[in-house]
Amino acid sequence: MSVNSVTLVGRAGRDPDVRYFESGSVVANLTLAVNRRSRDEEPDWFNLEIWGKQAQVAADYVKKGSLIGVVGSFKLDRWNDKNNGEERSKPVVRVERLELMGSKRDQEGSGYSNSPNQDEVPF
Repeated sequence: MSVNSVTLVGRAGRDPDVRYFESGSVVANLTLAVNRRSRDEEPDWFNLEIWGKQAQVAADYVKKGSLIGVVGSFKLDRWNDKNNGEERSKPVVRVERLELMGSKRDQEGSGYSNSPNQDEVPF
């Protein structure tokens, strides 16, 4: 039996880098910082690759510092270095599901707001 499943919750390390292709496909790449149990330890960093509609959601709503959850699979990207021809690689999580988890306050802190007037109270 083989299982390749990754579930992470953390904060976006940067705004997504979004690319659109002539075929209509869209991909978003960003990093995710996941805290350890102890506050004394540095967070773990993950490279995320998101395709399709989920990538467009990331482009529209995820900003540096946004709290998100992802479910996906682990893969190893490999390429040859342009300068010296050496084989290089980096681990990547290919995201299948993206969840926006932050509160409205988190979204405002990251520069995102779905309300034109942030001072307005809805009730």
